[in-house]
Amino acid sequence: MFVGTLSFDLLLGDVHSLKEKRSVVRPIVAELQRKYAVAVAEVGGQNLHRRAEIGLAAVSGDPGHLTDVLDRCERLVAARPEVELLSVRRRLHGDDD
Repeated sequence: MFVGTLSFDLLLGDVHSLKEKRSVVRPIVAELQRKYAVAVAEVGGQNLHRRAEIGLAAVSGDPGHLTDVLDRCERLVAARPEVELLSVRRRLHGDDD
């Protein structure tokens, strides 16, 4: 069994309230869940208007498949025009960990 995680640090565009922030973050979270069947949530910066941290986790029996899913998720977030991807932290855990 292999577990992969991604942590996205995002700078949001023209956002002036927490309500506007939710309207940007929720569709990203929902699309990742729908397209890739991964566990994903906003995990940091909840009280900041223009910053968000999104955490994602996926499990697979094949490390190649897991890497492919994580790559696709990263590309999806990076391609969103309403956010700037500041950093991504990736971790892979296998049976030996």
